[in-house]
Amino acid sequence: MPRHYTGVGGRAILRSPRASKTRDVSTYAIPTAATPAPLSSAQRLTDSHGRAITDLRVSVTDRCNYRCVYCRTGNDGAQYSELPLDDYLRLIRVFVSLGIEKVRLTGGEPLLRRDLTTLIREVAKLRTSHAPDGTPLKDGAGKMLDLAVTTNGHLLAAQAQSLREAGLTRVTVSMDAVDPDVFARITRVPGSYDRVLAGVRAAKAVGLGPVKVNCVLLRGFNDDQIVPFVHFARSEGVILRFIEFMPLEEDRIWSPDTVIGYDELKARISAVRPLVPLRGNAPGETAQRFTFDDGIGEIGIIAPVSRAFCGACSRVRLTSDGKIRTCLFSQMDHDLYSVVHRGGSDEDLAAYIRNVIEQKEARHHIGEPGFLKPSRSMVHIGG
Repeated sequence: MPRHYTGVGGRAILRSPRASKTRDVSTYAIPTAATPAPLSSAQRLTDSHGRAITDLRVSVTDRCNYRCVYCRTGNDGAQYSELPLDDYLRLIRVFVSLGIEKVRLTGGEPLLRRDLTTLIREVAKLRTSHAPDGTPLKDGAGKMLDLAVTTNGHLLAAQAQSLREAGLTRVTVSMDAVDPDVFARITRVPGSYDRVLAGVRAAKAVGLGPVKVNCVLLRGFNDDQIVPFVHFARSEGVILRFIEFMPLEEDRIWSPDTVIGYDELKARISAVRPLVPLRGNAPGETAQRFTFDDGIGEIGIIAPVSRAFCGACSRVRLTSDGKIRTCLFSQMDHDLYSVVHRGGSDEDLAAYIRNVIEQKEARHHIGEPGFLKPSRSMVHIGG
């Protein structure tokens, strides 16, 4: 089996790639040194369906200190390698030069990377390369990036201040119950609820806000937490996002019956207080946003199963081992890191990224005949 070098914690290691569908760099024509592909002077990154790609999600580790029962089997740890953070930084810089405006660092659990603040500090120095209408900007003329982290919150209380000082804009905490016993049953970590609650409050205190809390709902599993979560969000002053359960779990337990759909969920939230719609922040926003009739709190419903939002998708993902995922439900990885491994230039990386984005899917096919679950589960893609 072929082998290649990757890095863990900045340390190079020799690792065999996992058997998965991966498209190698040799699929595409890479420019020669005599005909470099322009970077920030080029057209903004756009797919073949006319969608501008402005949102990059980068998994910096496949490791996690939780084993949430709907996410991981609990039997296996990390399955994919990590890169040195300098390599993530290089890849992010190239993506930003092509029009990326939002960067979200994910995992696994990203706060397990001890040098994460170093990466954040460097990414925070980058500026957008294109105006809102797609016009290229001169170097340094753009805006600061929207730089965020998605975390399970277990280590957040201790790191919130240093993350903020490094330049992090905001934080999202994955939190699937507000009952401590239910929370521990989900995470398989005793005392985890108190750690996460402390992390949420610390993030608010240092200015990493508005803090968002994401809750994935499964019927008969944690849907009894809907009403308590609404009260939690209003009292703690966080933005709450309920997310439909998608067929991305490691144990493959998903079925349509486990999904709490948009209409049902909205009705159950409205039973607490009447909901008032809010305008979207951006065309590619995934959540339908609401406040309550008294103006206190914000609730969002992300419904990729019952109300797909693919038509305005602006996202692309980079896995911890340097593969591009053009959709959560892609059947193919695109091995961007192989360009680095072969000594490719930034222009080579940009050309590869453009070719991959040209193949971005128009939509997913959840619930349709012949639908296939993706080649990686959510935890191995990055949220």
